[in-house]
Amino acid sequence: MSPTKVFPEVIREWSEVFMQRSMRDFRKFMDETGLSFSQINILMRLIHAGTTGVSEIGEQLGVSNAAASQAVDRLVILDLIKRTEDPADRRAKQLALTQKGRILIESGIEARSRWVEGLTDALTPDQQTMIVAALTLLTAAARATEE
Repeated sequence: MSPTKVFPEVIREWSEVFMQRSMRDFRKFMDETGLSFSQINILMRLIHAGTTGVSEIGEQLGVSNAAASQAVDRLVILDLIKRTEDPADRRAKQLALTQKGRILIESGIEARSRWVEGLTDALTPDQQTMIVAALTLLTAAARATEE
């Protein structure tokens, strides 16, 4: 079978395995923390983007500002995020992770990383080198198709 025919099949199979594992770990994290998908999504956005506004959260989640604000309220009550005034617009609020929120989300990221580290142990150094090269090319190609 030609590489052009095998490639999509191999990518689909890897994506399926990766997503099943990732979603299982994500679901376990949701169950352990008692947080919803949307609330964890907000925390993840804040850890990667830093401070952001409620309207940006709403856009990311595809919900109204009121719905985004409601999701944020519980995270504020749990002391996982804090609201501050936006210096550019006093009517708007900026959201940022608290130390407690940062620790929580970093522990979730670390738990997912352990699985990837386990893959490292299952592969020889030569296999790891080949996979790094292949995934680097694949990531670049995927990013190019987004633009």
